[in-house]
This record gives sequence, structure tokens and C-alpha cells, in this order.
Amino acid sequence: MSELDKYNGENSLLASQVAQVIREARQTAYRAVNFTMVLAYWNIGKLIVEDELHWERADYGKAVLRNLSQRLTQEFGKGFDERELRKMCQFYRCFEIRDTLRPELSWSHYLG
Repeated sequence: MSELDKYNGENSLLASQVAQVIREARQTAYRAVNFTMVLAYWNIGKLIVEDELHWERADYGKAVLRNLSQRLTQEFGKGFDERELRKMCQFYRCFEIRDTLRPELSWSHYLG
């Protein structure tokens, strides 16, 4: 076995180890970002639900949600239509105690 063959074999092991570190880091980052978004949606739901207490009429509440949806969609893009905002409110109502949220579950798990 030549030195080059030995080096290529060791290099293959090194590349494999580095690739595993990258895969694990990406998975950890994905879970962290995903849970951060779950918390963001929970907080959005909380803010809307708490604000609903000030809505005196259903029509006014619909207008508030519609206007909020339009503003958020304009600034942040898709994912903030009225239907999604209602899901966030429902999410908050189901899990009013934030500590009951589980970091290993994604937004789609909670919606399911």
C-alpha cells in the first residue's frame, strides 16, 4: 500500500466524520428553528386571544384579524392569512401553559 493509498483511506474517514458532524449540526439547527417558530406561533395566538377581549362586536373582530393578516402577509409573505391566524389562536387556547409545549414536536404535529 502506497502512502497515497493510505492517505486517501484516512482522508475518506476524515471526510465521513466531518460529514457526520455537519449532518448532526444541521439536524440540531433544524429542531431549534422549528421549536422557535412553534413558540412564535404560540405567542402570536396569545397576543390575538388577549386582544380579542377588547373586541366588542364580532364584525369588528373580523376586521381586526383581516387587517392584521394583510399587514403580516405584506411584510412577511405567506403563512399569515386569516385561517392561519385562527389556527394560532386555537393553538394558544389548547396549550395556554407554554411549558406544555414539547420541543421535539413541530408546528405540523400540533396542527395534525
